Amino acid sequence: MLRFTVADEEAGERIDVVVARRAQVTRTLAQRALKTGGVSVEGAAVRASYRLEPGDVVEALIPEPEVGPPQPEDIPLRVVYSDSRVLVVSKPAGVVTHPAAGHRTGTLVNALLALHGPLSNAGSSRPGIVHRLDKDTSGLLLVAKDDDAQIHLVDALRARRVGRRYLALVRGAMQAASGTIDAPIGRHPAKRHKMAVVPGGRPAVTHYKELASAGGLTLLEVTLETGRTHQIRVHLAHLGRPVLGDGPYGGKSETSQSVGLARPFLHAWKLSFPHPDDGRPIEVADELPEDLLGVLDRAGLPRPAP
Repeated sequence: MLRFTVADEEAGERIDVVVARRAQVTRTLAQRALKTGGVSVEGAAVRASYRLEPGDVVEALIPEPEVGPPQPEDIPLRVVYSDSRVLVVSKPAGVVTHPAAGHRTGTLVNALLALHGPLSNAGSSRPGIVHRLDKDTSGLLLVAKDDDAQIHLVDALRARRVGRRYLALVRGAMQAASGTIDAPIGRHPAKRHKMAVVPGGRPAVTHYKELASAGGLTLLEVTLETGRTHQIRVHLAHLGRPVLGDGPYGGKSETSQSVGLARPFLHAWKLSFPHPDDGRPIEVADELPEDLLGVLDRAGLPRPAP
């Protein structure tokens, strides 16, 4: 069930386009809901071609698409750590973590299934998945090979015993060489596909440390204490230092183009977690991929030491 008030920038758009974008489903699915009367404006059913007006209140009941379980797909995937209970892989940028509306194939789950090893929650749409990375974020992702390992690792995440450190490049200088951003995050009040720092949002805490700076750019090591959707991107944008190349949060600019950055400069660099067998600490690291290393080289910034 989706309910929203049309924002000024959405005025004049077709309702099927906006509902599909807001609900993060295909336009075909949005049109199906419109045809069956599942979408209304101010309580009245409308056609898919209806042009929205500012302040319109839209309610939509979107049916779940009928899809089968994900299938193995030959997608390149580098394994960074593996034992009988746990797997850590390096997710490439541009790959969605698990199947969702608009992304039923080509996901990390499809790649994991192609490894033909055991995974927790077998037969589900998210086998093995302990946590997620945004589509355009690269780097380390933790995978469980059995259900008990899944429970252990998810509990460790909730208890903040899983360490997640990222590398992020931002434009400009930070006010301090290190610091903590403690600001609640929730859905953007007008742009529901985005997140924002909002009163009453869920608690979110991010720590950062400056690693290097040159040419008006700053390379940060960022540590998550909590794990909200888009947390690093939202918090750095809140400071006026959005992740370079991050269009939705204000990071795309002439600077990002000049260094050849085609996506947000955000990489899950280091990961630590207590092993499901005995709680012993496991630590792994993942070097920056070639596209981000090239950005550092062109910007005159040093490559970070592991």
